[in-house]
Amino acid sequence: MTTTQERALPAVEAAEVPLVERVLPPPGGGRLATVAARSLPVVPIVGAVLAWHLLTWYDVIAWVRFDKIPGPLDVYHSLGAQLGTAEFRQHVVSSLRRILSGFVLAGLVGVVVGIGIGRSKAVAALLRPLIEIARPIPAIALVPLAILLFPTSEQGIVFITFFAAVFPVTVATIHAMKTLPLVWMDAASTLGAKRRQVLFHIVLPGAMPAIFSGLSVSMGVAWICVISAEMISGQFGVGYWTWMSYSLLDYAGVVAGMLTIGAMGFTTSWLIERLGRRVNRWLPGEAR
Repeated sequence: MTTTQERALPAVEAAEVPLVERVLPPPGGGRLATVAARSLPVVPIVGAVLAWHLLTWYDVIAWVRFDKIPGPLDVYHSLGAQLGTAEFRQHVVSSLRRILSGFVLAGLVGVVVGIGIGRSKAVAALLRPLIEIARPIPAIALVPLAILLFPTSEQGIVFITFFAAVFPVTVATIHAMKTLPLVWMDAASTLGAKRRQVLFHIVLPGAMPAIFSGLSVSMGVAWICVISAEMISGQFGVGYWTWMSYSLLDYAGVVAGMLTIGAMGFTTSWLIERLGRRVNRWLPGEAR
């Protein structure tokens, strides 16, 4: 009997070793492997810039024309010159102020309305038809209406940004309410939790992964609409500056404006992702 138990101990100890540690080889490469892993995202960017340089340098004309497109060096010099001016920095600050104002307001309204529709049949009957009618309307189509409604273009652009960003958050929150396991709320209610406690300690944390997915989508949509609105009716902003560069035939400035928009969009999306990881650190994937 004792011999059988002694022979079984190694098997038990092996079973307690995590599967990853038993399957994966020990990490190797050290600093070189770390540098290679961190430089991997740069490879496609360098490849795209190199292809851009070659196509414009040799004035390639195929299905599309590159003979009139500014090269990377021209755009680099244009962007460097603009970054040193106070006017360009004012355009950047104006776009960031508009995007953050509309996005924050859309996030708050979208989460509240989504929770109300997802948890109340009366609220769903009142608001869901209105949302489904308004949601397919392109936000940029509201520019003429925004000009008539608001006394300044600044308020109109914030409204267009809000309109574009609110629906992805609302729909994501509604679906999060529908997919929450009922056993979580039943267990909390059985233990004596009140409706307010269930909402703030069960419903909201459980819905946060889907809510942040909606926020990520909303940020991309908001940038598209705020830049378009600035091009049409704005007096400041990166979109307005990009359109004015095109009007002045400054094509290097146009591409510099596009790259500025991309950099700001990437930064804001990255901040939302980092915040989502911190809020949803209870998820197994985020814990890693």
